[in-house]
Amino acid sequence: MTAAPAADALTLGLLAGGRASRLGGRDKAWLERDGQAQVMRLQQAFAPRVARVLVSANTALDRYAAHGLVTVQDRIPDAGPLSGLDALVAATTTPWLLTLPVDLVHVDTRLLPMLALLTGDTGAYAIDDDGVQPLVALWPVARARPVIDAAFARGDYAIRGLQQGLGMQAVRLDGVRFGNLNTPDDLIDAGIAAP
Repeated sequence: MTAAPAADALTLGLLAGGRASRLGGRDKAWLERDGQAQVMRLQQAFAPRVARVLVSANTALDRYAAHGLVTVQDRIPDAGPLSGLDALVAATTTPWLLTLPVDLVHVDTRLLPMLALLTGDTGAYAIDDDGVQPLVALWPVARARPVIDAAFARGDYAIRGLQQGLGMQAVRLDGVRFGNLNTPDDLIDAGIAAP
């Protein structure tokens, strides 16, 4: 693949099922920056470039529905991000799935062609100036399904190991720093009031 997948071949999967323990359980999806919730910011940015948007979430499902967002819940609980990825892959009907954690601070639609540049049929994940970002990734859905099932069977929940098993390519994005909303300091830096 040398170009981003066509919109009808791509689903956006937003990972919003984490516990946010370092933020006292605040739901990162609904943290507001400049008056807009994180989940809505990402949905609106990418929706024109994808066939469907799914949100991996386990709480506040009515709130997502009220905003027109389709949620998928963990099928296998307590496996960290792999649980969310599994739920998204199971619900995806397109050949490709772009995953983004809902707490990314700086991400825009240029990400998609950058990941697609080296993807081939194996998929790709991003490396920004902070290091490997395994959940910022473009997944080949049909190939990922059995590999995820095998990871659960082994009790191996590491996303990086899964990506190595798929032969996914690392895409180095020089000068890019996504940033995450993990701590009260991160919220302050992003212009969000700390809890």
